[in-house]
Amino acid sequence: MDISRRAALKAGMVAVGGSQITPLWAAAPTRNRTEILRLGCCYYPEQWPESMWAADAAAMAQRGVSRVRIAEFAWTLMEPEKGRYDWGWLDRIITILAKAKLGVVLGTPTAAPPHWLVEQLPEMLPVGEDGRTKQFGSRRYYSFASQPYRRECARIASAMADRYGRHPAVVGWQIDNEYGCHDTTYSYGRADRAGFRAWVEARYGTVARLNEAWGTSVWSQQVDSFAAVDLPVLTPTDHPPAKMLDYRRFASEQVGAFHQVQVDAIRPRSPGRFITHNFMANFTEFDPFPIGDAIDFASWDSYPLGVAAGRDEPRWDRTGNPDITGWNHDLMHAINPAPFWVMEQQPGPVNWARYNPAPMPGMVRLWAWEAFAYGASTVSHFRWRQAQVGPEQMHSALNRPDGAISPGGIEAAQVGREIQLIGAAPARTKAKVALLFDYQTVWTTEIQPNAVNQNHLAHAQSWYAALRGLGIDVDIVRPATPLDGYKLILMPSLATIDAATLEALEKREGLLVVGPRSGSKTEDFAIPRDLPPGPLQRLIPVKVKQTGTFRNGAAFPVAGEGMDGHAIAWREWLDTKLPVKARYEDGESAVVGTDTAWYVGCQGDRDFTVALMRNAARQAGLSTHPLPDHVRMRQRGDLQFAFNYGPDAWTIPDPKPALLLGQRTLAPYDVAIWRMAE
Repeated sequence: MDISRRAALKAGMVAVGGSQITPLWAAAPTRNRTEILRLGCCYYPEQWPESMWAADAAAMAQRGVSRVRIAEFAWTLMEPEKGRYDWGWLDRIITILAKAKLGVVLGTPTAAPPHWLVEQLPEMLPVGEDGRTKQFGSRRYYSFASQPYRRECARIASAMADRYGRHPAVVGWQIDNEYGCHDTTYSYGRADRAGFRAWVEARYGTVARLNEAWGTSVWSQQVDSFAAVDLPVLTPTDHPPAKMLDYRRFASEQVGAFHQVQVDAIRPRSPGRFITHNFMANFTEFDPFPIGDAIDFASWDSYPLGVAAGRDEPRWDRTGNPDITGWNHDLMHAINPAPFWVMEQQPGPVNWARYNPAPMPGMVRLWAWEAFAYGASTVSHFRWRQAQVGPEQMHSALNRPDGAISPGGIEAAQVGREIQLIGAAPARTKAKVALLFDYQTVWTTEIQPNAVNQNHLAHAQSWYAALRGLGIDVDIVRPATPLDGYKLILMPSLATIDAATLEALEKREGLLVVGPRSGSKTEDFAIPRDLPPGPLQRLIPVKVKQTGTFRNGAAFPVAGEGMDGHAIAWREWLDTKLPVKARYEDGESAVVGTDTAWYVGCQGDRDFTVALMRNAARQAGLSTHPLPDHVRMRQRGDLQFAFNYGPDAWTIPDPKPALLLGQRTLAPYDVAIWRMAE
């Protein structure tokens, strides 16, 4: 999104295609503004007889669905051969959906290009780190860096928008589908090598500066021209870490550039319609923040059980971890501040996880209401009917393959009725806690972890989960975000501190809590000359003089000022004269700080992290309301939500809640919503 358009959005109007329309979101949400809550579903009419389409559309509307996403994998049907379009089937399904008063979200089909295009452009195919080309078949078989393929994507997006961009039933667009899925962010072919060389030359200007930035004097890695720069693959041991970080920066920017080509094709041809993309949970291979600036709101695909299976959390096998789902909801507001969508919501067992249990009865309904509580405007279930054929035939849907409603479909229909009872929801409420998160820190930690058990995302989520368990809402924010109004600012780790982030931190009013490895690297992936935390020493006078990592299962006691627990995985030795708030059993400082800023020199177990967050909240003047680990609450305007992820009932602490939904005794896997007193 260019600066002028961003400014127009913040001013309250959106300039699109030479016209102005009412914005999809307000720059400063207020207590009185409301959002229409909607249900949607993903539909694949091309996989079912046309004789079923009208009945499906009528059933969708009858069950409370008002938005339908279609066509994101249908390029071959739209364009059987280059330049020969067949729009008839798409015309007919859009007409049928429109007659049922369903708003259509069109997906650009660029995640599954036709075979004829691959035959014409074999150089578009992605290449793995092992040098093998990934072939046509499945989906996502393209390199983001392929310029010819980008032009083809702009062409099909333009053709779609020319035909449907102003259609009254089309409410918006989804660009591509799940960028990076199936290990497709990184590619190592000729197009990627050429793109990386050009990117490096543009970044550094001279070979001398490149060699300096990459530290190539180590191991005689100097290059004498930009043409000598190769991709970071197939060497006996490590590449320069700065080179590896630059490659990830380059790859991330290719995703953004690929995305922008389609946005630019659609915007002028489809005024007044939104543009979004469906991101994935816990996905860190590229930085979504720049993409967030180019869309009207963020969307994500919520599969709580699939994520739980990947983390090997038996406790949450049939519910999903509430704080992981919550994290990803909150992350959408960091990508774009508008009310977000869940573009794909799990309706039952999936087919792609390590194991695929069925959700507990009530969870499909709970997940939908939880998304609304966190600021979603639409929850769209994947999919309308379970497939009979293809790779996803074991993935559940709102209906079984025989057309009968599924257990998840029954719960989704219940949400459709309950939305009418609640009416429009207030705008999202700004939290009093900000948690800074960035993707380059994830990459930095992965490139140089110093131990196999280092996981920055999990570390950041542990701080978030501790606060959510204390009944405190949290905003996830980008680095350099203004921090006005936040009483507590958390930095679990931010490897590199740029000038804009440092300025925002200097202007803050709330308590700053900085975690380990913060300020540990420069932009060129070097240790700061004055040691970590680098520029943060202007705010917290401390130096990290030594670090150590520990095997899984190792734990070292920490105690002091109510912060008892254990350090795990990572520890730092601190050189500082700041007051000590907690110590290791060897007497060294674990947490130091003043009334305005703390430094935490370790990763902690759950006990330590909860104690740390509880003490930080108290120092910041925030009230805590500890919750059972299976119960979470969330505020949206004057609405309060409670969710029970566990098998035990829980009583709402408010003695007389003005309940809109549910009971004061919250049953297992149930939801309660009430309006708070003024």
